[in-house]
Amino acid sequence: MSPKRRRSENRGLPKRWRYRYGAYYYLVPPGMEAAWDGKKEFRLGRTLPEAYRTWSERLGNLHKPRSMSDIMDRYLLEVVPAKSSRTQESNQLAIRRLRPVFGRMRPQDIQPSHAYRYFDLVAKRHGLTSARHDVATLRHILTKAVEWGLVDRNHLMGQLRLPGAPPRDRLVEDWEITEALSMPAANRGMQVIQPYIRFKLMTGLRRGDILALRLSSMRDDGIHVQPSKTRKSSGRRLIIEWTADLRQVVDEILRIPPRRIGDAPLFVTREGKPYIDENGRCNAFDSLWQRFMARLLAETRVTERFQERDLRAKVASDSDTLVEASERLGHADTAITQRVYRRKPVRVRPLRRPKNPPNRGK
Repeated sequence: MSPKRRRSENRGLPKRWRYRYGAYYYLVPPGMEAAWDGKKEFRLGRTLPEAYRTWSERLGNLHKPRSMSDIMDRYLLEVVPAKSSRTQESNQLAIRRLRPVFGRMRPQDIQPSHAYRYFDLVAKRHGLTSARHDVATLRHILTKAVEWGLVDRNHLMGQLRLPGAPPRDRLVEDWEITEALSMPAANRGMQVIQPYIRFKLMTGLRRGDILALRLSSMRDDGIHVQPSKTRKSSGRRLIIEWTADLRQVVDEILRIPPRRIGDAPLFVTREGKPYIDENGRCNAFDSLWQRFMARLLAETRVTERFQERDLRAKVASDSDTLVEASERLGHADTAITQRVYRRKPVRVRPLRRPKNPPNRGK
């Protein structure tokens, strides 16, 4: 008799886990109820991070994994909860796809050829970006297995050369910005988006960092920011110095109702709440942006859609030098700035050649 097929919402979860009634539950093995408060089904938590923490506390030290599925469970318990919420979600999605393919294999048996075949399959179904992320997750799981003393070597380390999706090359032109900022601010969405665009074009900050800014960040010497992407790596901090134009746009933002009280966010919804939640999601703002873009395409000469993140690339492209662009974007080095964000074509002068080249045959 074949095993019972798991429901779609339970696929990718550890064995004996299931999701129902808005929470994650663990089906306790028979005879183990005493370790789980006498329950046959134990509620782990409402969110995945909470569920993994509860499970880890209950299980204590895990037994030595025998398969990749066991190692994936330990990775979900010990490694993933320490990452940002967005990264946790992407890791969980990757492991959900990896588990059916590699779950029954022993970690020492995974070779580069397996990763290449998996990459080709996922790239066809979900795209290059998802395929690269899945393989990167698999490689890191094996690296942690080496760290935990479960295998002697990660056979994927330094052995994979995977094709990547080319970086975006959409360059927002000055006239398109003029069109966007010239539209009538007839509703709240436009009243928020237009000063947001001006603020982003001055600072070059990421969307999440802008929407997380609070009044306490506005200090006498400038706007103090620690980019979220570098908080746990380089720890780089930025002080964006005041200019008359920057102060003007910040004052304009603060005049958008409702009134800010205490250490309120710079950008707030009608209810006075931030546009970004504790998990880094910006759903309300993204909806504003989509409605703005629909109006822009319908009511102006702009015919090609651009993304909010393309404005950050415009800041880098309009900066005088690569070093200046890299510093403005908060990058640790200039390589990523050049490869992804500097999108203007390089101007070159034709090579001057002599009108009458010497005849070297004589």
